[in-house]
Amino acid sequence: MKLANFAVMGNEVALAWSDGRESYLNFEQLRRACPCAACAGEPDVTGKVVVPSVAHGPKSFQLVRHEVVGGYAMRFFWGDGHSTGIYSFDLLLRLGA
Repeated sequence: MKLANFAVMGNEVALAWSDGRESYLNFEQLRRACPCAACAGEPDVTGKVVVPSVAHGPKSFQLVRHEVVGGYAMRFFWGDGHSTGIYSFDLLLRLGA
């Protein structure tokens, strides 16, 4: 799936997909779904995923900027400085379903 268009509207993002679908995701939903290892965890040597405890403050849900990563993902930069999550288009599409 390809992202055809992206817009910030108030406290949410609007995504238009190449097949005509549209998704709307609020900033808090996006930030809480961050797929980076610091937020979602990562497998240890035995394959067990250890999910860390993440504390969010008011700035955690303030979107500062965003960028497209290659032709497959988005990266969001948050008010608290967090920006390591790479949100694949597939993930964004699932979140907006």
